[in-house]
Order: sequence, then C-alpha cells, then structure tokens
Amino acid sequence: MSPNAFTQLTGVLGYPVRHSLSPAMHNAAFRALGLNWVYLAFEVPPDSLPHAVAGMRGLGIRGLNLTIPHKEAVLPLLDGLTEAAHRIGAVNTLFWDNRRLIGDNTDAEGFLRALREAGVEPAGQTVLILGAGGAARAAAYMLSQMGCNLIIANRTPARAQSLAEAFGGQARAMTCEAIRSVLTEVNGIVNCTALGMAPDPETTPPIDWDAAPDSAWVCDLVYRPLQTRLLREAGARGLKTVDGLGMLIHQGALAFERWTGQPAPVAAMREAAQAQLE
Repeated sequence: MSPNAFTQLTGVLGYPVRHSLSPAMHNAAFRALGLNWVYLAFEVPPDSLPHAVAGMRGLGIRGLNLTIPHKEAVLPLLDGLTEAAHRIGAVNTLFWDNRRLIGDNTDAEGFLRALREAGVEPAGQTVLILGAGGAARAAAYMLSQMGCNLIIANRTPARAQSLAEAFGGQARAMTCEAIRSVLTEVNGIVNCTALGMAPDPETTPPIDWDAAPDSAWVCDLVYRPLQTRLLREAGARGLKTVDGLGMLIHQGALAFERWTGQPAPVAAMREAAQAQLE
C-alpha cells in the first residue's frame, strides 16, 4: 500500500539509528494486517530530542520507539509513565492516552516473553545479570516481579550496587573470580552488556563455564551476531541458550499493540528481522 493522505506515521528516534531493525519489522507487520501505516527511522541528536517530541505532538504521529541515547532523557518531556517505565527509569515506547503522551517500557515484558518462548520459566530462580545499564534495569525489573533472586555483576561496582538496591539483589564486580564465586548457585545468566556485539564479536564476559550448573540457561541480549561467543561457549558446555532476537521482536510487538490496538503478527516481524540480519 502506497502512503497517502490517510497514512498513519510511527517510527523510532535514536542517535545513531540507521542500523535499526525496527522499520523492517513494523512495516512488515503493517503489511501483514493491511494497515495504512508506515514506520520510519529518525536520527535525532540529543539536543534535538525536545523538538522531536514536540513534532510528535504537533503532527499527530501515532507512536514512537526510543533507543540510545534517548530512553532516559525523554522522561521530563512526557505527560505520564506506565508503572514499568516508572520503575525501570527508562522509556522505549511513546503512545497516546487520549491527548496525553505516555511513556512505556516494553523491553521488560519483551524479555520475559522471549524467555518463555524459548522454554525458560524464570519464576523464583536465581539469575546472574551481567551489566547495569538500561537493558539490565529492564531485565532486573521483570525478574524481580517474577520473584527471582538477582545477582548483578558490572565492571563498575557502584553501578552494580545501585541496580541491586533498586531491585533487591546482590552486587558483584565483573571479574572471573567474583562471578565464579556465585556461579554454582545460579539457574540463569543474562548478558546485558555490549560484549560480543559486532564489530567485536569475540569479546565475551568472564565466565568460567566449568563452574556453571548443567541445568543453567544463558540469555544474551546481543543480536548482532545472533550466536555470540557467549552463547557458543554455553552451548558447547551443553547449556540451554536464548539469543537476543526474541526480546527485540517481542518488545516491538508490544509497542505495535499499544499503537494499533491489534494483536501483532509476530511471525511476520520475526521473518523481516531475520532477513535484515542475514
């Protein structure tokens, strides 16, 4: 369907953002449901974010996603937050509630859906989270909601401590020795760092796999490449692995549903995302 005077506009704000898989995912979803909607990527420098949000208000843009570096900076520009966005302290989705512009965080629920889709039920488990940034906050929030015992490991101990205090966990330095000391008691490991991401795919968190329980699962939120060094090593050890594409797809599907009020065609979104990665 060609854009026309009735086309509804959505998109993503980021800096940089040209690498995003979201336009391919969402436009495939709109086509699958026959919606006269379009999704674009807007490269918005940090000092232009207030103008971009004002533009959303003025133009009646139906919905936006936010990625680095805007997820926290957008907070004072909004009329309200969902409970998840408030607790996490970051927003990745903007939607309208009548005339109020609301910030949501679909990363947390998207993360849980990805785990469950892969056959992992984390409720009540002990989970080691590697990293203390925005993705780690979303994962920690959701896992804390599931009654998990959290262990946060980060290169900067103070950031690990801050995140642990926010969600009732324990903090560790991200060293091989510190992680090994808790590895025998964990049920799952979640990499929320950029280690392993292209263009440095051979970097990896300092995990001593000999100390990991045979039943442990490992999730890497990196999706470029899909099979990171962390996942390859965990798989070689015989552990269950979950790549980062599922969270990307499900957080996008939740945003789609916020905007359109219709169930997202997840299969079409996954196919489009995988085609872009290939």
